[in-house]
Amino acid sequence: MIILTDNAQKALGRFIQGADKSIAGLRIGVSGGGCSGLQYSMSLVETKTDGDLEVPFPELTVFVDPENAPKLAGLTVDFIDGIDGSGFKFENPNATNSCGCGKSFAA
Repeated sequence: MIILTDNAQKALGRFIQGADKSIAGLRIGVSGGGCSGLQYSMSLVETKTDGDLEVPFPELTVFVDPENAPKLAGLTVDFIDGIDGSGFKFENPNATNSCGCGKSFAA
Protein backbone atom coordinates (compact mmCIF):
# COMPACT_ATOMS: atom_id res chain seq x y z
CA MET A 1 0.00 0.00 0.00
CA ILE A 2 2.69 2.53 1.02
CA ILE A 3 6.39 2.27 0.25
CA LEU A 4 9.07 3.87 2.41
CA THR A 5 12.47 3.93 0.74
CA ASP A 6 15.53 2.95 2.75
CA ASN A 7 16.46 6.64 3.01
CA ALA A 8 13.01 7.51 4.37
CA GLN A 9 13.17 4.68 6.91
CA LYS A 10 16.62 5.79 8.08
CA ALA A 11 15.51 9.42 8.43
CA LEU A 12 12.39 8.41 10.34
CA GLY A 13 14.52 6.19 12.59
CA ARG A 14 16.66 9.23 13.48
CA PHE A 15 13.54 11.28 14.25
CA ILE A 16 12.11 8.49 16.41
CA GLN A 17 15.39 8.13 18.34
CA GLY A 18 15.41 11.89 18.97
CA ALA A 19 11.81 11.97 20.18
CA ASP A 20 11.19 12.70 23.85
CA LYS A 21 8.30 10.21 24.03
CA SER A 22 7.57 6.64 23.03
CA ILE A 23 6.59 6.45 19.36
CA ALA A 24 4.17 3.79 18.08
CA GLY A 25 4.62 4.75 14.46
CA LEU A 26 4.17 7.24 11.65
CA ARG A 27 0.74 8.55 10.65
CA ILE A 28 0.45 9.54 6.99
CA GLY A 29 -2.67 11.34 5.89
CA VAL A 30 -4.23 13.73 3.43
CA SER A 31 -5.97 17.01 4.18
CA GLY A 32 -7.40 19.85 2.14
CA GLY A 33 -4.97 22.60 1.25
CA GLY A 34 -1.81 23.32 -0.67
CA CYS A 35 -1.45 24.60 -4.20
CA SER A 36 -3.20 21.63 -5.80
CA GLY A 37 -6.06 21.09 -3.35
CA LEU A 38 -4.76 18.23 -1.17
CA GLN A 39 -1.64 18.02 0.94
CA TYR A 40 0.20 15.23 2.70
CA SER A 41 0.53 15.14 6.45
CA MET A 42 3.00 13.09 8.44
CA SER A 43 3.43 12.87 12.18
CA LEU A 44 5.06 10.56 14.67
CA VAL A 45 2.35 9.28 17.01
CA GLU A 46 2.36 7.62 20.40
CA THR A 47 -0.70 5.45 19.76
CA LYS A 48 -2.66 3.94 16.94
CA THR A 49 -6.21 5.16 16.33
CA ASP A 50 -9.00 2.57 16.25
CA GLY A 51 -9.64 1.49 12.67
CA ASP A 52 -6.25 2.55 11.35
CA LEU A 53 -4.75 0.47 8.59
CA GLU A 54 -1.23 -0.63 9.53
CA VAL A 55 1.71 -0.98 7.16
CA PRO A 56 4.63 -2.63 9.00
CA PHE A 57 8.27 -1.85 8.28
CA PRO A 58 11.32 -3.25 10.10
CA GLU A 59 11.80 -0.26 12.40
CA LEU A 60 8.35 1.35 12.48
CA THR A 61 4.69 0.99 11.56
CA VAL A 62 2.83 3.37 9.26
CA PHE A 63 -0.77 4.17 10.24
CA VAL A 64 -3.33 5.32 7.67
CA ASP A 65 -6.93 6.32 8.25
CA PRO A 66 -9.15 4.09 6.04
CA GLU A 67 -10.75 7.20 4.53
CA ASN A 68 -7.36 8.37 3.21
CA ALA A 69 -6.19 4.93 2.07
CA PRO A 70 -7.51 5.13 -1.53
CA LYS A 71 -5.67 8.44 -2.10
CA LEU A 72 -2.45 6.99 -0.68
CA ALA A 73 -2.49 3.52 -2.28
CA GLY A 74 0.88 2.96 -3.95
CA LEU A 75 2.45 6.09 -2.43
CA THR A 76 6.25 6.07 -2.28
CA VAL A 77 7.88 8.24 0.37
CA ASP A 78 11.56 9.03 -0.02
CA PHE A 79 13.94 11.25 1.93
CA ILE A 80 16.23 13.46 -0.12
CA ASP A 81 19.31 15.02 1.42
CA GLY A 82 21.09 17.39 -0.92
CA ILE A 83 23.00 20.60 -1.17
CA ASP A 84 19.84 22.56 -1.93
CA GLY A 85 17.92 21.15 1.04
CA SER A 86 16.53 18.01 2.53
CA GLY A 87 13.10 16.60 3.15
CA PHE A 88 10.54 13.99 2.27
CA LYS A 89 9.52 13.47 -1.34
CA PHE A 90 6.19 11.92 -2.30
CA GLU A 91 5.42 9.99 -5.48
CA ASN A 92 1.73 9.18 -5.71
CA PRO A 93 0.33 7.18 -8.63
CA ASN A 94 -3.15 8.50 -7.77
CA ALA A 95 -2.19 12.15 -8.25
CA THR A 96 -3.68 13.73 -11.34
CA ASN A 97 -1.77 16.95 -10.72
CA SER A 98 0.88 18.14 -8.27
CA CYS A 99 2.56 21.42 -7.49
CA GLY A 100 6.22 22.26 -7.91
CA CYS A 101 7.05 21.80 -4.23
CA GLY A 102 5.80 18.19 -4.31
CA LYS A 103 3.88 18.57 -1.05
CA SER A 104 0.39 18.94 -2.53
CA PHE A 105 -1.59 17.12 -5.19
CA ALA A 106 -4.98 16.63 -6.80
CA ALA A 107 -6.61 13.23 -7.16
